[in-house]
Amino acid sequence: MKALVQRVEEAAVEVEGEIVGRIGRGFLLFLCAEPGDGAEEVEKLARKTARLRIFEDARGKMNLALSDVGGAVLVVSQFTLAADIRRGNRPSFTGSAPPELGERLYRNFCAALRARDLPVETGIFGARMKVCLINDGPVTIWMDSARL
Repeated sequence: MKALVQRVEEAAVEVEGEIVGRIGRGFLLFLCAEPGDGAEEVEKLARKTARLRIFEDARGKMNLALSDVGGAVLVVSQFTLAADIRRGNRPSFTGSAPPELGERLYRNFCAALRARDLPVETGIFGARMKVCLINDGPVTIWMDSARL
C-alpha cells in the first residue's frame, strides 16, 4: 500500500457538489492499494500513520502525533499513486489493486485508524472527488508499506 500524507490545518472532500468528509487539524491521506496487499500492509500503514510525529511541540520540533494534538485523518482513495510513467507519456495504472480489493483494503485501513481512537473522515471510493486543503508547513510524507 502507498500513502501520501499531508499535514493540514483543514481539509475537505466534495462529491457531486456535496461535502462528504471534512476535518480540521490533522492529516489528509491519499491511499492506494496494490495487488498482493492485505491485512499486514493495512496494519503496518495504519500503525505508522497513527504514530507519525510531524506536529510541532512547544520548542518547534516535529515531535507530536495526531493523538497528541487532537488531530483527525481525512482518507481519500487514489489509485493514481500507483502510476507507472517509465514508458511513454501516458501513465499505466496496472500497479493499483483491482477495485474490489482496493475498496476492501481502503475500508479496512480506515477501520484500523478508528480502532486506534483516531477520528476518521473519508471520501467516496471510486467517485470523482474535489479535495480542498490548507497545507500546514507544508509537510508532505510518502509512505510505502513495502518499506516500513
